[in-house]
Amino acid sequence: MCRSIKTLRPPALPEVATEEDIRAAALQYVRKVSGFRAPAAHNREAFDRAVQAVADATAELLGDLEVRGAPARRA
Repeated sequence: MCRSIKTLRPPALPEVATEEDIRAAALQYVRKVSGFRAPAAHNREAFDRAVQAVADATAELLGDLEVRGAPARRA
């Protein structure tokens, strides 16, 4: 998909992914899917909503994943 999106779960990322890490991955995903690096003014709201939705889904996914051999994540 997009090589600049890094894996955000252990062991690829030994520490807990930060909100900044999650938002950066979401932004890269939305850029790739939309084909826009930066949307035009009339698309900005939809673009920003998509980034937030992807970031929220990513945070939920990472919070729910159980990675064997990794320390338990704290909520």
